[in-house]
Amino acid sequence: MAGCCAVLSAFLFEYDTPRIVLIRSRKVGLMNRMVQLFILAYVIGWVFVWEKGYQETDSVVSSVTTKAKGVTMTNTSKLGFRIWDVADYVIPAQEENSLFIMTNLIITMNQTQSFCPEIPDKTTTCESDADCAAGSSGTHSNGIATGRCVPFNETLKTCEVAAWCPVEDDAQVPKPAFLKAAENFTLLVKNNIWYPKFNFSKRNILSNITTAYLKTCTYDATTDPFCPIFRLGTIVAQAGHSFQDMAVEGGIMGIQIKWDCNLDRAASHCLPRYSFRRLDTRDVDHNVSPGYNFRFAKYYKDQTGAEYRTLVKAYGIRFDIIVFGKAGKFDIIPTMINVGSGLALLGVATVLCDVIVLYCMKKKYYYREKKYKYVEDYEQGLGGEVDQ
Repeated sequence: MAGCCAVLSAFLFEYDTPRIVLIRSRKVGLMNRMVQLFILAYVIGWVFVWEKGYQETDSVVSSVTTKAKGVTMTNTSKLGFRIWDVADYVIPAQEENSLFIMTNLIITMNQTQSFCPEIPDKTTTCESDADCAAGSSGTHSNGIATGRCVPFNETLKTCEVAAWCPVEDDAQVPKPAFLKAAENFTLLVKNNIWYPKFNFSKRNILSNITTAYLKTCTYDATTDPFCPIFRLGTIVAQAGHSFQDMAVEGGIMGIQIKWDCNLDRAASHCLPRYSFRRLDTRDVDHNVSPGYNFRFAKYYKDQTGAEYRTLVKAYGIRFDIIVFGKAGKFDIIPTMINVGSGLALLGVATVLCDVIVLYCMKKKYYYREKKYKYVEDYEQGLGGEVDQ
């Protein structure tokens, strides 16, 4: 109890004030200047020069529109001779900050609602009607089971389903890709940015780009780094992948546009930087459900009014345009805050040197005697001062 009272009394009735002690020591003096020099280098080099701590910053607000161009031709037994243009392979026509280009497909033509055998697998093959449960529909089923076992071909029977017939068979994905020529298609990306805090706006079609240049240029990191027209094969290649391999099963590519603008300089120095990466990077050792695909159908009726459809399972590459960046401009408030923080950090040098002098050096007890002085209260008649 007495110990607690002594601690409380010391806390309430004692006051300490800094005492300046000049220590003539080459080691301590040099260490102190080295620490101060390191802190100054950090504040000036990192905070102000590299991080531009004297600037107010703002994040980018962006809008993106895209336009694909390219025509190719196919000639197959199922579709015959056919020309493919933008209206055929860009699905849908417009998306927000992205664009899907179909590069491969499995097409099932002239489907109508009827009864037909299911595609064979371990759950649909059968020997008799007893093997088929009427009314059932599995997750991967193409229709509703009728409960009958019917011939799929001359040697195999499967359960019959009520579905759009004939049902789709997607066991084999076409290789090479059906629209392998898409490698040479081009993509125009129009990007408008705005920094609301500074009321600054710009677009990636720079002021020095003419209509004639835009009709002939394609992006090249070395020769045409600011051309907003990209060859699809170049995008995939710069991300480190093969376009022909990716075109077979599909995938997702990211077109990254970075806007880092120093608004203390002229607006002409605020320029877009393009980079590319695959967003659905596959694990080679775990290649389950790779790529990107979806289905859509085109419906029509014959002269008798019977409804038909053409089902398309589309594989392709979705290009996501990702815009990011920040702008900075001089402002007195962050400048003063960082200057104050830097001055406060200089106190670390004193604290570090005190720790070494008072606890690590051979003459630490001698330095403690010079560092601390205890003075009693004369008003209480307790005596004079004591050095320690």
